[in-house]
Amino acid sequence: MEDNRQRQPDEIRRAADDGDPDSGSTDTTQTFGHDSDLSFVPFGSELSEAEVEAIGALPSRAALLIVLSGPTAGARYLLDTDVTTVGRHPEADIFFDDVTVSRRHAEITRSGSEFEIVDQRSLNGTYVNGERVDRSPLANGGEVRIGKFRLNFFVSPADLPQAADG
Repeated sequence: MEDNRQRQPDEIRRAADDGDPDSGSTDTTQTFGHDSDLSFVPFGSELSEAEVEAIGALPSRAALLIVLSGPTAGARYLLDTDVTTVGRHPEADIFFDDVTVSRRHAEITRSGSEFEIVDQRSLNGTYVNGERVDRSPLANGGEVRIGKFRLNFFVSPADLPQAADG
């Protein structure tokens, strides 16, 4: 028999409730809204004095990710190992507790003093300087987006090419 009565306001289903009794048992990642959410906003001179000092103190072969926007804005993550995992899994090296981040979202790999980000087939993708990438080298000052998180990448000043004396 079909139920044709009007739904009362207190009977409205939550978005996650699609009628499937097993829907709550699966791990899901929410997708981002619109492409405009992922627009590239060039990085300006927004660093605090403490952040500038932290970058200046980086040892050779290390880098720093600074969260510019997102639930953990202001957080800093030291990259000083050959592989750094990023995701919503509690054991990720960089743990982003947000549904727009996949459990195993990306890896940042280091080879010498060069860093590269590798998307791990995440639902929302990984973006470098506004472009969705499967794999991309990271350049000093570059922007990385993972879910709602907008980060900037900085290498150790010891690993930057020295300016030619002119």
